[in-house]
Amino acid sequence: MRIGIDLGGTKIEAVVLDATDAICWRRRVPTPRDSYEGTLGAIRELVAAAEAAAREPCTVGIGIPGAVSPVTKLIKNANSTWLIGRPFEEDLARALGRKVRLANDANCLAVSEAADGAAAGADVVFAVILGTGTGGGLVVNGQLVPGANAIGGEWGHNPLPAPDVDERPGPACYCGRSGCIETFLSGPGLAADYARRTGTGTGTGTGGAVTAEQIVRRAAAGEPAAGAALDVWEGRLARSLATVINIVDPDVIVVGGGLSQIARLYANVPARWGRYVFSDRVVTRLVPAAHGDASGVRGAAWLWERT
Repeated sequence: MRIGIDLGGTKIEAVVLDATDAICWRRRVPTPRDSYEGTLGAIRELVAAAEAAAREPCTVGIGIPGAVSPVTKLIKNANSTWLIGRPFEEDLARALGRKVRLANDANCLAVSEAADGAAAGADVVFAVILGTGTGGGLVVNGQLVPGANAIGGEWGHNPLPAPDVDERPGPACYCGRSGCIETFLSGPGLAADYARRTGTGTGTGTGGAVTAEQIVRRAAAGEPAAGAALDVWEGRLARSLATVINIVDPDVIVVGGGLSQIARLYANVPARWGRYVFSDRVVTRLVPAAHGDASGVRGAAWLWERT
């Protein structure tokens, strides 16, 4: 059996896949934010619980919100910033007493959904994570395209396209720049934008501030401010994905992460991206991940072949 783990900014999810690739065990726990040792410990506990349920030793594959540098072998580009510059694969292998395999979480999502999910059968698949961050992954003709620098699909750290005056220079990003797509489209980005517009707090979701999930619920209940914030967010998403379409021209864009559950975006965003796409029509489909907001956990388990 194989364990897959999706290490997110707010939660860690683990599954066990049996010999037929069916999920036979699943558990989700909060991410110990800003704690490297806490993150290692949480994963160690999840693996122990998974193997207790499986009643046998399992392989472990992990999707991470960043990448392993091909040069240094340390973690880079992680919005879970406490991982950056750390030998995470080595430390986790030591903590678990076995070899582990790591991959970018959006790459794991892309592989999962291109194989037998919402993008099955498509030639070019772009997978998007909208959650604590905004990851991306690319699969072409069934093969993952990680890129020479291990940043294939990382659309979230390009500048927001066609920014309005009030979007310049944009919020500061952990990567050291300002106005990155991630600072607008991630869950914390949506929450911070709502907070700025309404004066309700910092937008971090702590200390009484309104979270992205609460904004979505408020918009559905008819709150004008929440509806306006979500409308602006959808427009930014349309502009950003239009740039992806102009460069990659995918058959399907499949969305995972917590904000993938916003049902209205699948109609509203394609209705708005056409004016930014360099084509007379746009046939690219925008769809939610068929295997749920943490679909990448299956792709993480698949980092190991069946034995």
